[in-house]
Amino acid sequence: MLCSHAADPEHPDLSAYLAADGVIDHDHPRVRETAARLARSAEDSYAYARLAFEFVRDRIPHSQDSGDPRVTWRASDVLEQGTGICYAKAHALAALLRAEDIPTALCYQKFDVVHGLVAVRFNGAWHRQDPRGNKPGVDAQFSLDGERLAFVPDPSPMRWTIRCCTLNRTRPS
Repeated sequence: MLCSHAADPEHPDLSAYLAADGVIDHDHPRVRETAARLARSAEDSYAYARLAFEFVRDRIPHSQDSGDPRVTWRASDVLEQGTGICYAKAHALAALLRAEDIPTALCYQKFDVVHGLVAVRFNGAWHRQDPRGNKPGVDAQFSLDGERLAFVPDPSPMRWTIRCCTLNRTRPS
């Protein structure tokens, strides 16, 4: 995974991956309410991360799949309107995870289009997660034991790129 995080991978500064901003607005009441509701059912941060992932993946339809013409991008708007394309759903998941102090980066997968997902930091490593939403031919799952993304990256460096970033620090190239 190519990431724009601290130069020292053993002791990274994770503050950027916990920050709220105009898109990952985890300080918004809608995000806080949703996070608190999910957290009540979780015994630890790993269980919470899985619940938040499954909530965004399964309860917020991918707008292209559902035919919803609304365009959301701010995390609180995705939660309020209940719709979003891949990057909007990634914003919502990042906000829910950061609301519970789980470092989360935004990631991008490039093929014919740019696809948005996240990476969460557990046990000293980044783990990509794809809350896009399942459909025939797509089976994304939360996993720290190997990737279960919606779309398998082409291993050829000429065909794919993934960058992890925060919106207020680095943008994907």
